[in-house]
Amino acid sequence: MAVRASWKGHISLAELSIPVALYAAATTSQRISFHILNRETGNRVRRQYFNEETGKAVAREDQVKGYETRDGETVILDPEGIAAAVPESDKTIHIKTFIACNEVDTLYFDRPYIIAPSDEAAGEAFAVLCKGMRQAHVAALGRAVLFRRVRTLLLRADGPGLAAHTLNFDYEIRSASDAFDDLPEISIEGEMLELAKHIIATKTGDFDPAEFDDRYDQALAELVQAKIAGREIKPSKRAEAPKVVNLMDALRESARAAGAPAAGKGSRRKATPKKTGTKSGSAKSGTTRASAKKAGGKKAATSGKTRKLDGA
Repeated sequence: MAVRASWKGHISLAELSIPVALYAAATTSQRISFHILNRETGNRVRRQYFNEETGKAVAREDQVKGYETRDGETVILDPEGIAAAVPESDKTIHIKTFIACNEVDTLYFDRPYIIAPSDEAAGEAFAVLCKGMRQAHVAALGRAVLFRRVRTLLLRADGPGLAAHTLNFDYEIRSASDAFDDLPEISIEGEMLELAKHIIATKTGDFDPAEFDDRYDQALAELVQAKIAGREIKPSKRAEAPKVVNLMDALRESARAAGAPAAGKGSRRKATPKKTGTKSGSAKSGTTRASAKKAGGKKAATSGKTRKLDGA
């Protein structure tokens, strides 16, 4: 079955206007989902809104949205007023500038999309844009009205097409200093640091999305299969809580498990906390979090994976 486009429009760059289609790059449609039922009858139930004061049901045509002010007053907004606030869309992604591919902190990433030409005639112009961005090692920042809001998009070359992320607005990102300012600066040296570096080196690898499974969803699928087959459902055993051990002992044990002897005890030095000071600087790190390596063929193989429950 062909993938359905979430949005169709144009990419505008200088005098170029390229017809494109936007496809959702992530979906939850393969997850186990449930209906809410009446336990006694097995019939599905529906949601209904009730007046808090009178307890009476409120008809859909009588429901409006309201905003509560700091003074506790409620401002009522009718559907027409809200519709008027939605920006007009020209169905165009306007490319504003090109930046280094790793310039945007991943904290700003919102939803992933795939962009492809929407017709054969746009193929050549689209390919020129993709190849030019790939060879220049740049990403594009664009603006468009998508799904009732003006959104910023980060576009980058990905295979024969473009991958895109809508970006969170600056006011939506929490400052890291809110969590980090109270942390003391600790000097880590000697054996403790060497052990940590050794463990990191032995655990270094590549990102393969097929290696990470959704255990909760798998457990739900097994539960449904057991119900269909009439099997007894046995609760899984809870994992024992790990024993609390000394940090140095934990590092040494981890190093042994990695297959190398720990450093000599003679080099052991305690971690000494320095005076706590207020950290300065932006919440955004100077270095962007390393992006995951592309899975290549594995990505294509896993993206089409579906699960079907026997008898469901």
